Amino acid sequence: MKTRLQQFLAVIALAVTTSPALATSHTTQPSASNPVGSAEDADMTNAEVRKVDKESKKLTLKHAAIKSLDMPGMTMVFQVGDAAFLDKIQAGDKVKFKAKKEGNAFVITEIVRAN
Repeated sequence: MKTRLQQFLAVIALAVTTSPALATSHTTQPSASNPVGSAEDADMTNAEVRKVDKESKKLTLKHAAIKSLDMPGMTMVFQVGDAAFLDKIQAGDKVKFKAKKEGNAFVITEIVRAN
């Protein structure tokens, strides 16, 4: 009886450790070709630049839904955290960006041209 119990437990242990459903997921790790904060990040949002206002440090974007802010797609004005972003893009550019809410404003924290 003890041998059958041991065999049964061994089979169960083998099934549990080799089950694809219980295997660890393979996530992409940061590397030189895929650094943290790159345009390939899943939390970046696609958009089209409608207007660049360097004087006010603002961008008008027509963007897709911003999951991190639970915001539907729309056209709206964003402040930029770094004015240097405004020198890299122009109206009509397709971009990917990250934004956060600061007080009553939405601020772009990262933006890159989309491929």
